Amino acid sequence: MKKNRLLVRTVILVILIGALGYTLYTNFFANKEKVKVGDEVPDFVLTDLNGQKHQLSEYRGKGVFLNFWGTWCKPCELEMPYMENQYNYYKNHGVEVLAVNVAESNVAVQSFVTRNNLSFPILLDKDKQVLDGYGVGPLPTTFLIDKNGKVVDIVTSTMTERAVRDYMEKIKP
Repeated sequence: MKKNRLLVRTVILVILIGALGYTLYTNFFANKEKVKVGDEVPDFVLTDLNGQKHQLSEYRGKGVFLNFWGTWCKPCELEMPYMENQYNYYKNHGVEVLAVNVAESNVAVQSFVTRNNLSFPILLDKDKQVLDGYGVGPLPTTFLIDKNGKVVDIVTSTMTERAVRDYMEKIKP
């Protein structure tokens, strides 16, 4: 009877140690970058603040400036006016901005959009599935996608207005 109990406890302990080891490995040592330069972007569907669905694959043929951001992120807030200014020019030249807000309330996002007078689509990634699927680390992160749906560049730093313009020029079809 004591041998059975000891065996069961040992098996449970081994399983728990294995689970802990796996968790530590995936969180700290596994490569989190899922989408790389040269990759074809994974498709997704997200809803904007108006309830309209946007599917990334529907933007094929255009350059896509895919920006992940948060209202609390100061670098994100700094580059949004630059993105807006350049969007007003490049939307007529085949470049679309899709700004993906990460896990925030509609009220917070709408307030930010109104305060910054943004006109490009603001998509809501409430459960962070797209963020995780793309392997996004720091915010802001921007994926520059060409007309064929391939990643041309990934920007993980705050952009100046000149940089935003240069990046949009780079993905212009």
